[in-house]
Order: sequence, then structure tokens, then C-alpha cells
Amino acid sequence: MPGRTWELCLLLLLGLGPGSQEDLPPPCESEIYCHGELLNQVQMAKLYQDDKQFVDMPLSIAPEQVLQTFTELSRDHNHSIPREQLQAFVHKHFQAKGQELQPWTPADWKDSPQFLQKISDAKLRAWAGQLHQLWKKLGKKMKPEVLSHPERFSLIYSEHPFIVPGGRFVEFYYWDSYWVMEGLLLSEMAETVKGMLQNFLDLVKTYGHVPNGGRVYYLQRSQPPLLTLMMDCYLTHTNDTAFLQENIETLALELDFWTKNRTVSVSLEGKNYLLNRYYVPYGGPRPESYSKDVELSDTLPEGDREALWAELKAGAESGWDFSSRWLIGGPNPNSLSGIRTSKLVPVDLNAFLCQAEELMNNFYSRLGNDSQATKYRILRSQRLAALNTVLWDEQTGAWFDYNLEKKKKNREFYPSNLTPLWAGCFSDPGVADKALKYLEDNRILTYQYGIPTSLQKTGQQWDFPNAWAPLQDLVIRGLAKAPLRWAQEVAFQLAQNWIRTNFDVYSQKSAMYEKYDVSNGGQPGGGGEYEVQEGFGWTNGVVLMLLDRYGDRLTSGAKLAFLEPHCLAATLLPSLLLSLLPR
Repeated sequence: MPGRTWELCLLLLLGLGPGSQEDLPPPCESEIYCHGELLNQVQMAKLYQDDKQFVDMPLSIAPEQVLQTFTELSRDHNHSIPREQLQAFVHKHFQAKGQELQPWTPADWKDSPQFLQKISDAKLRAWAGQLHQLWKKLGKKMKPEVLSHPERFSLIYSEHPFIVPGGRFVEFYYWDSYWVMEGLLLSEMAETVKGMLQNFLDLVKTYGHVPNGGRVYYLQRSQPPLLTLMMDCYLTHTNDTAFLQENIETLALELDFWTKNRTVSVSLEGKNYLLNRYYVPYGGPRPESYSKDVELSDTLPEGDREALWAELKAGAESGWDFSSRWLIGGPNPNSLSGIRTSKLVPVDLNAFLCQAEELMNNFYSRLGNDSQATKYRILRSQRLAALNTVLWDEQTGAWFDYNLEKKKKNREFYPSNLTPLWAGCFSDPGVADKALKYLEDNRILTYQYGIPTSLQKTGQQWDFPNAWAPLQDLVIRGLAKAPLRWAQEVAFQLAQNWIRTNFDVYSQKSAMYEKYDVSNGGQPGGGGEYEVQEGFGWTNGVVLMLLDRYGDRLTSGAKLAFLEPHCLAATLLPSLLLSLLPR
């Protein structure tokens, strides 16, 4: 059935009437890893504590043989195989998770990258050295059989080795990899970054976009589009214009994916504005969270289940899986069954795309292609006008997600509301001053252990009290870029708080985590669908970036800054005066 028909089906499902499980295509074709009776029986039997474990297990023999054996076994038990026999079947036909990957030490890893010398505090310098060591622990390389027998794996083959986040995440992830690459470049590992970039570019050539992560069950959803920014960071460190020349059309192809598949029109004041959203019109439960999705859907009428599963995938595509940001439907604002990700125009997504359009303009100008440079300059200009009209709120001093159904902004606090400051996508030179007031008004500067992901406590991991490394970066670097000295000083204090939180936990547990609890002294975070994970790629990358930027000022034993609202100037005055003294 043509793709446009599926879109119409989804529109029907999401707003105009009941649907059934057959209305949308599955996340991928595999009747083992993406849909079908085998997946359903194994995941609903809960043989493993984490659903992701099963769909990451390689097959021992060809999938056709596995399916034939399963079909016979299931028929013999009236399509309800007893748990013990199901366990025996899986044990016989599947290998343990992680068998398709092997540890990999990057060839360009070196003992003492130069940035370490910029860190004045001896304890922080030693810690940064240990984080630099973690790249070897997080390095992975695919075994040749993933290429020779791809049908036996949920892993998508990639030619070049890569860095994984850590913990349960043993494959690469799209937006995680941007902050990982920033850290790798500080560690002077440009060849590793080039290989990871090439993997993503190859995926775009094959599938038209970068999938959420390196598994077949992630194929139909992407993640925040940072590929163009990754290329820019690599070029800044290497000046490898030949690599840009070879791949510029692939970068354009990835942005085309968002234009063709994730664009939505917003009508305001008699004008139409084109912006983007997260939107995944594919059916069935997420394979890696199958039983949770089924159990959640059981609370809804049958006709609403397919729409729920599509919205959960869109939430996963956002990278914020899950958050009160998306829980705008249904009577209970804390219930995941009220998820409506595709009904929002997200600030961060549009800021990322605005930034990418500016970078593409720069890239094409650098390569001497003026017509393509002009195309992206116009696209950025149009998006900037849309951001200003649809998402910016002058009275509050921030941008807000736009609710397409209610035709109004979602005025809850999220760090993503300041992403345009980070991305350089604004026209008012006074936005940094307004952003500071916005942070004050929401008492965000009173949190000593990090900027919370929201002020809503829903039990979801992208909500209060969790703080995540990439969101710290969005706010800190957004303020740090501002010409306003007060904004730069607040950025430093926020960086000091985050470094101290990460350093203190590492000192206690000898581990880095994907998220931290700002209400519990900055301990590892919680909530969501799985236990907090150690590793952790993007957390390490952000810490290294902050140590590189502020290494001459950050301290391991500094008192955490408690910045009372409306007293900001007085609170920061002593440190600001010190920073102005000659060194």
C-alpha cells in the first residue's frame, strides 16, 4: 500500500475514528524482532526483566527455520506455549545478547590529550583522565557475521567501530552520539568520530534517515536531527573539506526526510507557517518495550490502541521517552496513556533544524555552491519567522511547544524551551536577558545539583526530579554564548553545579550515569521504563566539554551555587568581579 495511504490511516486513527491492529505497518519486516506471534508470546511471557534483552539476542540458525519450529510448537499448544517450553525454545534458537559485538580500543586513543592541561583543579584533572579512559570501555566493533548473515541479527551492520552509551544500550544511538563526538574530539580522537559519522551517513544513504538507534526495530523512527552539527564539529577540529564535499548531498537527504515526513502547517494571524514535529506512523507495540506497551494499551478501548503505540514511538523519536511534555491528552495528566507527541510542535526539534539549515548554508558557501547556499539561507529565514510567531512568547521570555489541537502554547517549564538560544536561532539581541529572567521566574537557579528536566513529577524519566547532561548543555552553552556578562556568569555557576554533582557521584560509585536526581543530593536518577544506566556516553561528553570551557575556574570542592530568584545580580557579583580582575 502506498505510503500516503498509511498517513491517511494514521490521521483516521489519531483523531477521526477507530482503527485496528492491521491499520499501520510494523516497525520493520522481521517476524521475530518487530512483529508477529513469536515476539508476542515471548515478550508477554516476560522471560526477561527487560523486554529489550530478547530483541537484542541473535539467532542461532536462519529465521525461516526458527519461525517454522515456533509455528509447530505454538500450534501444538493452541497458540499458548507454556513458559518453561517457551524458555527452552528461546535458549535453543537464540544466542545471548551482545554476542554480535566485540570490545574495541580506538586506534587514535592516546594517554594525555592536551585539554587535560587546561584543568587547574588536580582532582578534576585526574577525573577527566578517567573519563577519557572510558572511551576504551565503551568502544564496540561488529563481528563479520553481522555483515554475512544480517537476517540473524536485530543489529544493523555498520562498517566502522563506534562508542555506545553504556549499560543496556550496547548499540549506537543518534542524538547521544553528538555529545559523545564532542567529548571524543576533545580527546583528540577525530578518526573515531569520522568513522561514526560515516556510519550515520551510510544509514542515510540506505534508509533515507538516521534511525533512533542501531537496531532494526528502531528503523522507522529517528531522533533529534544533529547529523549536520556532528559534521560541523568534525570540520572545526579537522578542516576535512574533502569529507564534507563527499557527503554534503547525504546531509541534504537527511534534512529532506524531516521536510517530507515530519512537516506540519500552523495557521496563525492569517498566515501559514511550516514547522516540524515528531511523528511515527507505524503500528504495534515498541518491540524493546513490548509488554509495557501492550499493558498500557489494555487500559484503552481497542480502537485507540494503535494510535497510542504510534504516539509512544513518536515520543521515543523525540529522545524524551517519556515526559509530561507529551502527556497532553486524556483526563489524567500524569498517565502515559495520554501521550500525544505528534500533536505538538517542539521547540528543540525546530531549533535543531534551524541550526542545521544555517550550517548547510555555510557548508554550501564553503564549497562554492551559491544556489544551494541560498536555498538553505531562505529555509532558515522562514523557520526563524515561524519560531518567532508560533513558539516565542515575549511576555515570558522563552519559546514554548505549540499544541496543534488546542492551538496554544504549552507554558510548562522545560530546558528545551531555551534551545533556540543554544542553536543561535533568534533575531532579538535581548533574548539572553529575557532567558535569565525566565529561569529566575521558574526558580530554576535554586536547584543546586542541576537543571531539572521539568517541574512535573510524573514518574517518567524525562521529568522532575531527573536532570540530563544534554539539557544542561542546551542551557549552559546558550547562556555562555550571550554577550551579556551576567548570562555568562550564570552559565559558569550552572556548569560548576553540574560538574560537582557528577564528580561527587563518581567519587562515591566510580561510575557515570545517564541521569541524576536533583532532589536527592544529585544521586543517580530513576523512574521511567528501566533502571538508571551506567556508562555513560553523553554524560561523559558534556562533562569533558565543561571542563574544557571552564577548566581554569571549576573546582572539585566548591560550594554549590544556590541562586535565589530576584537576587541574581547580588549573588553573582563577587564571582563576576573576580572574573574581571587581571590574571
